[in-house]
Amino acid sequence: MLSDTVNTYLSVRRAVGFKLKTIEKYLASYASFAAARGDLRVVSKTALEWAALGASKTQRANRLNVLIRFARFARAEDSGHEIPPESGFCGYWPRRSPYLFTDDEVRRLIFHAGRLGPPGALRPYTYSTLFGLLASTGLRISEALSLHLQDVTSEGLVIRETKFRKSRLVWLHETAAVALQYYVQRRRKFASGDERIFISRRGGKLGYAAAAHTFQEVLKAAGIQRQPDGPKPRLHDLRHRFAIKALETCADGRDRVTRHMLALSTYLGHARLEDTYWYLENTPQLMTDIASVCESFMQGAIP
Repeated sequence: MLSDTVNTYLSVRRAVGFKLKTIEKYLASYASFAAARGDLRVVSKTALEWAALGASKTQRANRLNVLIRFARFARAEDSGHEIPPESGFCGYWPRRSPYLFTDDEVRRLIFHAGRLGPPGALRPYTYSTLFGLLASTGLRISEALSLHLQDVTSEGLVIRETKFRKSRLVWLHETAAVALQYYVQRRRKFASGDERIFISRRGGKLGYAAAAHTFQEVLKAAGIQRQPDGPKPRLHDLRHRFAIKALETCADGRDRVTRHMLALSTYLGHARLEDTYWYLENTPQLMTDIASVCESFMQGAIP
């Protein structure tokens, strides 16, 4: 049955680190759709009909791409599976351009986070430390919110079971380490049954929704807003800022750039190096530098 093949496919991919929550929903929906038509294997006609149920061009293309990958896997064991045509739907979901926080904006963000109420609460220390940590380390917000007290070590932060189920050690700048230790000392004074570093007002896990809402509140207080036709500032853009600042400080030289990119990709926890190279095309200063080097190369100034 198709549902059995779907389960095998998901198990194999999850074994190498993929979570596949959305993919699982898609394939479960397709398996039910195909079973209602009596299909025991992937049939291109049925696949196209199911994919066409998507609400937009992009969603229809995504649904079809999921089935194509699944069909290739299934066909390796059973040649009776058909691989749907890749040209069935056209869709493209461009990556959102990041909001590039300036140094002054980050300082204002941390300052106004430290002025949050209520008086005497841990909340202002929680958010000023959280926003500062994101800006200085490039952690994903999910990784920061999942940190436990024992994850703070003399060597840095231990990031466990990340997006791709890989743990890594994140080095902290001395100033960031001091600020975090200062916060942890305050945090330990608040009784809580939860060992996470960042906790809510009630002492439980601080959730993404609350953090994102407070971030917007602090942005308003700090006077930070999107420019006309520009991207809206998001929590995740603090991670983007870290990556871009790291790339802007990269030394010249092809070999040194390559080593720098590999180190940054590992530090950020990227599964694919191209996810790190994406920052090059979304940073005006980096693109200007690349253009200058290319021009010098074309003029023979660079061997």
